[in-house]
Amino acid sequence: MNIEVIQGDITTTAADGILVGICEDAENLASSATDVAVVDKLMGGAIKSLVDAKGIKGKRNEVTVLHTVGRLPSRLVAVCGMGTRDKISTEAIRDACAEGCRALRKAGCSSVAAGLMADGDAGLSSSQVAAAMAEGAVLGLYTFSHYKKPEMVGVESVSLLVQDANDLTAVRDGVITGTALAEAANMARDMVNEPANYMTPSRMAEIAVELGAQYGFKTTVLDTEEMRTLGMGALLGVASGSAQPPKFIRMDYRGGADTSATIGLIGKAITFDSGGISIKPSQGLEAMKGDMAGGASVIAAMSAIARMKLPVNVTGLVPATENLLGSAAYRPGDVVQAMNGKTIEVISTDAEGRLALADAISYAVKEGLTPLIDVATLTGACQIALGNSYSGMFSNNQELADRIIKAAAVTGERTWQLPLADEYRELNKSLIADIKNVGNRYGGAITAALFLSEFAGDVPWVHLDIAGTSDSTKESGVILKGATGVPMRTLYEFVRCS
Repeated sequence: MNIEVIQGDITTTAADGILVGICEDAENLASSATDVAVVDKLMGGAIKSLVDAKGIKGKRNEVTVLHTVGRLPSRLVAVCGMGTRDKISTEAIRDACAEGCRALRKAGCSSVAAGLMADGDAGLSSSQVAAAMAEGAVLGLYTFSHYKKPEMVGVESVSLLVQDANDLTAVRDGVITGTALAEAANMARDMVNEPANYMTPSRMAEIAVELGAQYGFKTTVLDTEEMRTLGMGALLGVASGSAQPPKFIRMDYRGGADTSATIGLIGKAITFDSGGISIKPSQGLEAMKGDMAGGASVIAAMSAIARMKLPVNVTGLVPATENLLGSAAYRPGDVVQAMNGKTIEVISTDAEGRLALADAISYAVKEGLTPLIDVATLTGACQIALGNSYSGMFSNNQELADRIIKAAAVTGERTWQLPLADEYRELNKSLIADIKNVGNRYGGAITAALFLSEFAGDVPWVHLDIAGTSDSTKESGVILKGATGVPMRTLYEFVRCS
């Protein structure tokens, strides 16, 4: 899909459908600060009539599609609710654009046009509005149809119409940024939506190599023997039950000064998680192809960082393996040794992600990366605690945690900080090893984060548990059914502001 910026007027565009925004508490259509008033006038007051009759309320994610009955060059107009005027944000704009574009696609539109859906009174620049609209269009129109025919005709073009020539450059810059971020997020979605017989550890490594060649970062892939030489006994323990060879993927982007610190992004990538010998129930087991969502988000974030040539140094690390039940599989009661020398008693082979991350975090510390951010579909306990709208966040450094919270607020990828409670550390104590990989049934997200903190040590570190947010069963705004791509855009925003 192509997004273009054109100097022009929404009332004269020949696109199949147009988008206009409307505020929930607007006293009149003109105060919605979009093109809705002028479109309504040309349509003989049809929109205002529906507003007066409460048929259009302007609530977030509400879309009403109207036929223009020949009064405009476009066939349809989608009136997109943006919530109350005082709360117009980039998130509201993203969601409104996503909902509107989907509604027009469903109505058979192959071309869509819109003016900027907010003005300076909302406290947003034209570049920010354009970036949000581009993100909304690309994220909202995403489909995964690799294995079946698309259910409807796709939108081929989206045009942003700018009346003031002085705004063209800023709007185009915003579209470039928004498109790059959304396409990277969709790339992460693609990887997570792929079935596990296609998205193997080797395929993830190939994608990282391909993206590195395309956008300009170096990719190094370690095989089993190289991991064994480094002492990655925890990761190799997880991999021991699968015929698929594990891969440790390292991606290096150097956009900053040689003397600058290098940020470490670490993503769990269990390309299929059966639970190992501590096998999972069969119900819902097919969803465990998505246990590599953290790794997918890191690979995609590295592509966006390099594509936008951010002036920073970043290294992405992705430990990729399956967790299966082969004859050589590791067992409950086994002891494995992580790269930093810590011994780990395996209580459950279904707590495998933290074992893979233990070696990846140890590797990052040895390489001097700082700060560290790991992303993982780690615990069902986090999903129970926070549901499916918020990722859990833990940190040993509050300043770093605050920066992640700020980045997440910008992207709309909701994140909630949970305590890294020292009094729970004793739950991870083992009688026969330095630490065990599972505490008791209570506070499972916290004890898992505490386990990981043992390998980060004093290095500033954040852990994002995306068990509840990596996948969605409903459609709302930029979030679709299936993989969400969370928290790729938050990682990018954090790096951009570093």
